[in-house]
Amino acid sequence: MTTSKNPSMSSSKSYLIKALYDWIIDNNCTPYVLVDAFCEDVEVPQDYVKDGQIVLNISPDAITGLSIDKTALKFNARFGGIPTQIFAPMKSLLGIYARENGQGMMFDFEINPDDPDPSSKKTPKLVSQPRGDSLKTDKPSLKIVK
Repeated sequence: MTTSKNPSMSSSKSYLIKALYDWIIDNNCTPYVLVDAFCEDVEVPQDYVKDGQIVLNISPDAITGLSIDKTALKFNARFGGIPTQIFAPMKSLLGIYARENGQGMMFDFEINPDDPDPSSKKTPKLVSQPRGDSLKTDKPSLKIVK
């Protein structure tokens, strides 16, 4: 049997998110994910975005159709009574934690090695404390970032 000395491995992020999700649920806690709402291809309700981020409750009681695969986290939820499909690519997921005690994991910002200018990527601002139950915030404002 031959093995490569430097095998190229896929990202472990989706595996960690699945495992932490199961661990949080098994401990009767509420799993929350922190998402970079301005990351490319993210589909979240913009009325709930604050400082470019959104915290989403992904407990089985709050959502339906949860899918966590190598490329994205997807599910359906209601925001203000309106059914909404959520799509968050793996690169947009900044962390997963339990609402009740903050235990979980934050992830480093990933830079795509195929990006011609990785220095142009922003570094996400991570929240230091979970935001609690309330996802409703003031309306978002846009600003130009160079």
